[in-house]
Formats: sequence, C-alpha cells, structure tokens
Amino acid sequence: MTRSEEGEVRFEKVRKAFGTAVAVRELDLAIRGGEFVSLLGPSGCGKTTTLRMLAGLEFPTSGTISIGGRVVNEVAPGARDVAMVFQSYALYPHMTVAENIAYPLKKRGVARLEREARVRQVAETLQLSALLPRKPRQLSGGQQQRVALGRALVRDPRVFLLDEPLSNLDAKLRAHMRSELIELHRRVGRTFVYVTHDQLEAMTMSDRIAVMHEGVLQQFGTPGEVYNQPANLFVAAFIGAPAMNLLRGRAAEGGFTHPTVRLGFAGAAPGAGRDLVLGLRPEDVTLGTGPFAARVRLVEPTGHEQIAQLDIEGGDTLTIRADAEAPLTAGETLRWGVRAPRLHLFDATTGNRLEAAVMMPQAAAASG
Repeated sequence: MTRSEEGEVRFEKVRKAFGTAVAVRELDLAIRGGEFVSLLGPSGCGKTTTLRMLAGLEFPTSGTISIGGRVVNEVAPGARDVAMVFQSYALYPHMTVAENIAYPLKKRGVARLEREARVRQVAETLQLSALLPRKPRQLSGGQQQRVALGRALVRDPRVFLLDEPLSNLDAKLRAHMRSELIELHRRVGRTFVYVTHDQLEAMTMSDRIAVMHEGVLQQFGTPGEVYNQPANLFVAAFIGAPAMNLLRGRAAEGGFTHPTVRLGFAGAAPGAGRDLVLGLRPEDVTLGTGPFAARVRLVEPTGHEQIAQLDIEGGDTLTIRADAEAPLTAGETLRWGVRAPRLHLFDATTGNRLEAAVMMPQAAAASG
C-alpha cells in the first residue's frame, strides 16, 4: 500500500444519533490520501461529530468508516493511527515542551534516544527548538498551538485531525498559523481533516471543502467550486463575505422576472411560473451604467474598498463591493448592472442549483 493509499478516508452512509437527535445523516465522503479537507459549517451542523467518529471518540449509529481501506468502526482510538489536535491545546502543564511532544512516544514504549531524536526533528520543523525546556504557561497562544501540533506530528500518523485549532487565537496570529499549517501539510504530505466554522480558514487552506448543515453534507468540492458553483441556497448564502445576494422571482416567458431585475435565459429555461432565486455576488454588481436603478442606503468604507447596501424595487436590498474611490453617497440614486456570466439560479422550492444560464437581455429591460 502506498503512503497515499494509507491516508485515504471514507465515510459510507454514516449516521450518528444521540437518542432522538440525529447529528449526522447518511454521510458519504471520500477523502484522498494526502488531501487537506475542511469540514465547514455553522455550530450544530455535525462537523465535530464527524471528526470525533473518525478519531474513535464516538461510534457511528450505522454506516462504515474506513482508513486506508480498513473499516475502523470498532477499532479503538489508539489503534487507528490518527492524531488529533484539539481547540483547547490540551497540553500537560507540569511537563516541558519537550516532554509534551514526546509523551505519545513514551506511552508507546519508544526508546529514549529515539524519542529525543524525533522530538528534536519535530521541534526544528515547527521552530520550537529554543522552547523545549519551557512549560506551557511560559508560552504564547501560538507557541502552545505549535506544541499541540508537534505532539501530533511526532507520531507520524496516517491522518491528522484538527478540531478548530485556531479559534482561540487573535486575528493576526490566526493568519500566521494558517500559513504555517499550509506549509506543514506541504512538508509532511499526510491527510489533514480540519473542522472549522470559519470559511476564510477553509477557503485558504483546503484542497477540498465539505460544507455541512443540520447533519447533511451539502457540497464537497474545491474552494473554487463551492464559491463559484454553489450546489444549493445554503452553500450560496454561507460561502462568501459579504454573503451572496438572493433575489426571489419567477420564470416567465423564458426569463427571470423580479420587480427590478429582468433577465433572459441563455440555456434551458425552467417552466413558466416556477419560483426561482437569483444569486448575485456583491463583487459582480457593476455601478454607474446598467438597466437597473437603486437608492444607496448605507456605505461602509473598509480602506481598500467600500461595502454598500442598495435598496431596489420589491423591498430587496443588495450588498455590493466597490472600489475605494467609487463615488458613493447615502441617499443618492444610481444605475447598476450585473456581470451576466457570474449569475446563479436556484429552485426556490428545493433550494437546488439550476444549470440554466441567465444573461442580460439584448434590449435592456427595465427598471425602477
């Protein structure tokens, strides 16, 4: 078995219930060996339960979990060849950094000289060599997090499991640790399964992202796929900051109709009268010219850009992103348009993405 095959992880029809509460529903997920995969979603979506089942800290109610082709449903945590990094770091306060990192090896009976050599190697990789004699209380939050990573890394497991490890750090340190984790994954080449509610972490670090909601896998794809081709309304609204604008309308005479926005279909048209939702990312609104009109409600300068809210007919509000120099003033009325290739269309009843493309009509329809 190759190193890549050793790190393959597969969930097949996995369900986890706690009494009458179902945390994970019929999860099918195949993670390639060596991938960095994030489990992303809001609190209570089932991502941490999924990670704990993979670690052996919880057992599935039904379905199978396999690592490297071996079903591990009944395998004890210590026999799965995985290492978990917790949100709380879980360092032993009475031990030095070196002793904390070496502890998993000592527990497995690895000889002292080999333990020391492996600790030195891991400490060098994580830039902890100068900190080996210190106790956890003498370390910063970022240093403690690296020690927790070192304790996992020293075992050279097939799979690394990380449960929101950066959530206790400040914004600057989180950004630094994201870079360190990306580089660490590149160097060790092992499978990383990372739980987070922070979409920026998932988008910047992952090879693929598993978006979860209410125990159900909504979409599994690359960061580009979940952003540019969201599978449903939940993914569309959850991925992106500011969030995607969602306008409710209807299919009529081959196009999408809304009190302000009227667009023609370039591909197969949904049936007339069908309730639809048009998705429009804030950066895909064009200002100054276009067939539609809006009143500027609010402008928020952020330095490098402006975030503005526009009131349009039908009682909807559009959130847009504009250049820092764009002349935007609250209360003014302006014209706007859309970047047609970047529009998204969803069925309002099922929430699922529709493949029919939408485009601006040749004769600008109009507006308010």
